[in-house]
Amino acid sequence: MSRMLRVALATALVGATMVVGPAPATATASAVPRCAELAGKEIPSSVISLPTRGGRVESAALVTQVVSGRTVEYCDVRAALFPKDPSAPDIRLRIGLPVGWNRDTMMFGGGGYNGTIPDIAQNVPFGRPDQPTPLARGYATYASDSGHQAGPAASLDGSFGRNGEALRNFAAGDALKKTHDAALYLVRHGYGVRPGRAYFAGGSTGGREALVVAQRWPDAFDGVISAYPAWNNMAEALYLGYLAQVMSRPGAFPGPDKQTLLYNSVMAACDGRDGVEDKVISNLGGCHFDPRVLRCPRGADTGPTCLSDPQIASVTAASTPFSWPYRIASGERYYPGFPFLSGADMRTPYLGFGVTAPASPMPPTSAYGFQYWDQWVKYFLTRDPGYNSLDVDPRRPGKWLPRISYLSTIQDRNNVDLRPFARSGGRLILMHGSADELVSHRSTNDYYRRVLAKVGARPTNEFMRYYLAPGANHANFGAPAFAATWDSLTALEQWVEDGRPPARPVVQDPRDGRTRPLCEYPRWPRYRSGDPDLAQSFVCSQ
Repeated sequence: MSRMLRVALATALVGATMVVGPAPATATASAVPRCAELAGKEIPSSVISLPTRGGRVESAALVTQVVSGRTVEYCDVRAALFPKDPSAPDIRLRIGLPVGWNRDTMMFGGGGYNGTIPDIAQNVPFGRPDQPTPLARGYATYASDSGHQAGPAASLDGSFGRNGEALRNFAAGDALKKTHDAALYLVRHGYGVRPGRAYFAGGSTGGREALVVAQRWPDAFDGVISAYPAWNNMAEALYLGYLAQVMSRPGAFPGPDKQTLLYNSVMAACDGRDGVEDKVISNLGGCHFDPRVLRCPRGADTGPTCLSDPQIASVTAASTPFSWPYRIASGERYYPGFPFLSGADMRTPYLGFGVTAPASPMPPTSAYGFQYWDQWVKYFLTRDPGYNSLDVDPRRPGKWLPRISYLSTIQDRNNVDLRPFARSGGRLILMHGSADELVSHRSTNDYYRRVLAKVGARPTNEFMRYYLAPGANHANFGAPAFAATWDSLTALEQWVEDGRPPARPVVQDPRDGRTRPLCEYPRWPRYRSGDPDLAQSFVCSQ
């Protein structure tokens, strides 16, 4: 059924009597969920388009919660989907069916290796905190753990990767469609009517998942928000492995003091290149910094005021594209690296380079990315929890090359032909922060340029927008130079429902009220005149 027909049918059936699967013939559409009827409900495998053994609702209860300043009453549904492989873990999902349903749905993506169910009352990535979240707006919201349950390491637990079905559920995104199908089945039974429009929002792994649904199931969602997407997950893993090896060399790791030195030096060299010194580097193309200006005398480490030769080699490796001299099945050949400014909040350096050097066993105070690589080697690549991840050389993987090539086919979600999504009426907002320390914005630039080359500039502009927010880091974690927030959901709703694309969006830092124009890539906000805390003082420049 086409998306437009589905929406029309949903509108026509509101307030009417209809039969939904095995539901009673007298079921009546309602904006109030029939919560008690969902408890213990079986989810037949026939309603899920990918192989499962069906599922079951484990609990369903009406709850009241204050969400973004609003008191929301909703049916909190917990369910499990059963894998075809009895040794694989279940997919656990949660659905929020609000009283006063707006007839639409919102699915949330996860983060890291997933393993926990995202908060169904959360906002979309980079969302304005003073605007209602999807659940508070009346959306039926849902999410899953992507098909495994994490241990104490939470989003850094990759142990599920030893099971093939669990691996595909996470990496290839199979759990997304299984969750979506099961959730829509329960939404229909909860309200007695098919939902209208479907939306998806996610960042990081969830951003990759947002692109997965647009690529693999172009008719499933009307609007998609993809933030800082780790779309080339395999390629980034190889880069992280290479960087871990470089920084594990004696004397090569720049500790927190050295990281602060690097950050302050880059800021001093580049902050004013956009017309104003405000601790936000907007003109990335005009920022040229050579870390050799920080070289210690004779290249030896003499303290926190300089970088040794091994440390200069490390930070240079982090900011330089990493290529591998062999072919992998996904076709990816490199990862673009990070700009020197990544990890703009130097009070939390463990997100960028970490507090301590990578080692075996991998310290929990090492960089998130190094721990991610360590889990990937142990459970995705070698499937040996005792394997030393620093013994795998991404430049010369030897016997591991066939496995790396296979994993690339499910981890690199690099299909840029989004024309089927566009033809189905889908709309996509892509967003990234230029100071992201976990997923390089350069990589998202690359994906967007590939879409333009495949689809064409004008057709791409009809269904997709890509915005780069200067100063914003990964998920606005800690204290970034600029915590960019924007009511992207309202913008997407207007685009999907009324055909009005985003026009001159503005981001706001909720900590101090500063605003900036949110420029479409490759443009950036250049200071013109007036109050530097106001968006109207800037113009999008290229």
